[in-house]
Amino acid sequence: MAVAVIASSCVSKNDDQIIGKQNPEVKNGRMTPEVLWAFGRVGGLQVSPNTKKVLYSVSYYSIAEDKGNSELFVMNADGSDKKQITETTTREASAKWMNDNKRIAFLSAESGSMQLWIMNADGSDRKQITEREGGINDFAFSPDETKLLFVADVKYGERTVDKHPDLPKTSGIIVNDLMYKHWDEWVQTIPHPFIANFENSKITVEKDLLDGEPFESPMKPFGGVEQLAWSPDGKTIAYTSRKKTGKAYAISTNSDIYFYDIATGKTENKTEGMMGYDINPSFSPDGKWLAWESMEHDGCESDKNRLFVMNLVTGEKNDLSANFDQNSEGLQWTADSKSIYFTSVWHALTQIYRADVLENKITQITKGQHDYEAVVPAGDKLLALKHSMSKPNEIYSVNIQNGEATELSFENKDLLGKLDMGKVEERWVTTTDNKQMLVWVIYPPKFDPNKKYPTLLYCQGGPQSAVSQFWSYRWNFQIMAANDYIIVAPNRRGLPGFGGEWLAQISGDYGGQNMKDYLSAIDAVAKEPYVNKDKLGCVGASYGGYSAYWLAGHHNKRFKAFIAHDGMFNLPQQYLETEEMWFVNWDLGGAYWEKDNKTVQNSYANSPHLFVDKWDTPILVIHGEKDYRILASQGMAAFNAAVLRGVPAEMLIFPDENHWVLKPQNGVLWQRTFIGWLDKWLK
Repeated sequence: MAVAVIASSCVSKNDDQIIGKQNPEVKNGRMTPEVLWAFGRVGGLQVSPNTKKVLYSVSYYSIAEDKGNSELFVMNADGSDKKQITETTTREASAKWMNDNKRIAFLSAESGSMQLWIMNADGSDRKQITEREGGINDFAFSPDETKLLFVADVKYGERTVDKHPDLPKTSGIIVNDLMYKHWDEWVQTIPHPFIANFENSKITVEKDLLDGEPFESPMKPFGGVEQLAWSPDGKTIAYTSRKKTGKAYAISTNSDIYFYDIATGKTENKTEGMMGYDINPSFSPDGKWLAWESMEHDGCESDKNRLFVMNLVTGEKNDLSANFDQNSEGLQWTADSKSIYFTSVWHALTQIYRADVLENKITQITKGQHDYEAVVPAGDKLLALKHSMSKPNEIYSVNIQNGEATELSFENKDLLGKLDMGKVEERWVTTTDNKQMLVWVIYPPKFDPNKKYPTLLYCQGGPQSAVSQFWSYRWNFQIMAANDYIIVAPNRRGLPGFGGEWLAQISGDYGGQNMKDYLSAIDAVAKEPYVNKDKLGCVGASYGGYSAYWLAGHHNKRFKAFIAHDGMFNLPQQYLETEEMWFVNWDLGGAYWEKDNKTVQNSYANSPHLFVDKWDTPILVIHGEKDYRILASQGMAAFNAAVLRGVPAEMLIFPDENHWVLKPQNGVLWQRTFIGWLDKWLK
């Protein structure tokens, strides 16, 4: 059954246009920025308690309106009887099934702020449940649905107006410690978990689990309700928190799992002495086990993500992934409490795995050229989101026995049917130290091996983020290929999925082996007769932006154009400008004034700003002014240096974007500027 399509002429009662499925013009089967922004973004996968129904969301964006909206859908677990159950101008979020399989709880800002609502599974009888000042960020009902656990923001710290009440209009912010801003905001509120009674669809007697404590739970900037969990008996709440503030928070990743006893109000730290990230607690259905994701080292945000379990009777902890040299993410218990499903990237592919708790055994379930995420057990099968470099997320049913997958949602089938996607090839390249490195090569649609194509080296950010089969709405390889470029995307040193040694090598060696890996990849592919080695470009964001700046001073005339987005240019300045100090302390080795620290001195000796005298190639700089991880001053300094050096340069600045580009018209401008710069110098 076809998914209902919201007509573009539909207008709500407040005259805001409803944003539904877009119908962009597709010429010659080629991807364009307008086509890229027309894809439906499938997410929010939830399976009903009886495993017969699937709830999910689809977000669409309007370039003309410069905004997006999400709607909710329900279908049978086999993909049949697909129905759109909401049609509003205000997005529905965090939708979850109620125990009766007949109702859905969700968040909506229809009344002005995000509040909890409940409706029937067909979208009827929509009722607002909460009217909480400031709204709600996320929620989870207790197993018996007599209580509500929700996340809401509370005031953090003392404001200027608190000190100077006679100056209510001042914009000045008085700062006396670190972490005064984070990611893209000045920190004036933090999230706290609350519990409240839920009876007859009414909320009463709410309580802040961290009342009076200046700590986050869930943790900013990305944590949600997955960092909280109800025990099956409804008597305990597990929550994630890094109980530090200011400088102590800025230099540490040491978060813990806490148990809050609802009857007594007492809190117990269950991971005391475990020094890295401990997050995302999950109780087994029988209440005998707790599973969570754990990193070993304090200060390392990209350590191996281990799968830990705790016997809640004995208190014994066990690392199920001790002999598994990969990350473990998205933990989901089986109904019998014997196993845990999770995802993990290996050799640039993210697959589904199962860990058997008592046998201490891990088994790979799926295979193929794709990435999985959001795995949910559904009776005798799994449901999950799957994507690749050539296809955005769709919902799939996965056979537990053989890993075979069947698509269910088909949200983007029509649009994908109009497009020609370029071939994605896995290639192994020998590095300068005689290792084997996996490199993705993406070819233009209708590739002709008798032609010569301009070719791009893609430099990954993170720096420890996998170059797997990801689908991106900015760094999309298929839109680059659609403009007749070959893309070379190496899994250089410092990326997960190739073992701990490969992952860890980059820290303290930014200008070292991983830069040689980049050049090994582009040099190997440039030997092909269909690559125009006189028309090579180099592009990347974040650490990839640093890579572009660094290679601009070390490429020995290989490249004819560079693009650096949100990149680190001046490392000593970056050390003092960023907010998450644990990152620069771990990855750069410490502060630049530590003259006797060889790792530190090696790191800062590889700051790109020291090699501007060797810049001789056109460069495009892109940056967002709300990026507080890598300030826009880094990009401006790089652009100014290029201009002063007489190097052709252009800069695209977004005053309203952070480390990403999230608004539709800004996204289209980004793509047009990106391709325009490459075409100018490589064609």
